[in-house]
Amino acid sequence: MKPRLIIGITIMVLFTSLALYNLSQSISSYVDFEQAKTLDGDRIHVIGEWVEDKPHGFSSEDMTFSFYMKDETGNTHRVEYAGAKPNNFEDADELVVIGSMRGEVFTSHDMLVKCPSKYNDPSEAEFTSVE
Repeated sequence: MKPRLIIGITIMVLFTSLALYNLSQSISSYVDFEQAKTLDGDRIHVIGEWVEDKPHGFSSEDMTFSFYMKDETGNTHRVEYAGAKPNNFEDADELVVIGSMRGEVFTSHDMLVKCPSKYNDPSEAEFTSVE
């Protein structure tokens, strides 16, 4: 084989391996709070819902929004989100917090707010007749 071909194949294999490694590091699955306690890293995804009857609010001292969230298995923990409260927080059906568990508090650096869609509720859908 020609040396250029061997070098080209080696570079392609290394590039593909590096890309797959980076992809595997960025992919994570949803876990509950108990599983999050056992995992290392800061890209842990916990899905749940806001517990409205527990205290929540923004702290201007450390610039965090804190609230309580109940995961899909019923565990409730405090979440400290490094940012302001999202505009549609109260309307959310589900929340996905991304971060890590530190003791009994989940520290989140990113949050996804899943709001109900008017397109999924057939009672709110408008139909117009075309004649």
